[in-house]
Amino acid sequence: MWIATRDLTQQLRIPHSALGILVLLAACTPVTTRPDFLPDPRAARLVLDAPPARVTPEIAALVTAESLQVERMNVPDGYVETAWYDTQSRRSFRGTGDVPDLAATVKIRCWADPYVPGQTHLTVETVSRPRYDPSRTERDLEVVVPKTHAGHTIADSLVAALKKRFGTPNSAPTAP
Repeated sequence: MWIATRDLTQQLRIPHSALGILVLLAACTPVTTRPDFLPDPRAARLVLDAPPARVTPEIAALVTAESLQVERMNVPDGYVETAWYDTQSRRSFRGTGDVPDLAATVKIRCWADPYVPGQTHLTVETVSRPRYDPSRTERDLEVVVPKTHAGHTIADSLVAALKKRFGTPNSAPTAP
């Protein structure tokens, strides 16, 4: 009987390398403030000459300067999301059901991802929601706004301000 217990004890031992891997996995957290979906492939993309930790707060400041409310922002995650913004009344709406004019209302999401050291790969997505359906997720109802939409103009001005502030790999940034 002692032999069987000893064999079982040896079988249950975890090698030190496996224990180290378990500790590393426990230290990594999958928690993020980013949404659980990727940006739409039609979203604007560019590379900026600054790390995401510098770009993300600047995005939030520029969005606020345009009178949009920031709904979610996280510098370590490199993510900024606005509340729904009615481009006609110039008002922001938190939540999903309070928007009076769906056609004129947009949400802007920005993903600031590391590219090469000192640079950010920025994705700016501007979406609207043509209809409200509480039985479907918000993302299922979203569509990328056309270039003629007022929300697209806001996103373009945001991108232009970021290019001016940080520069792109082929240009030099201007002094603030």
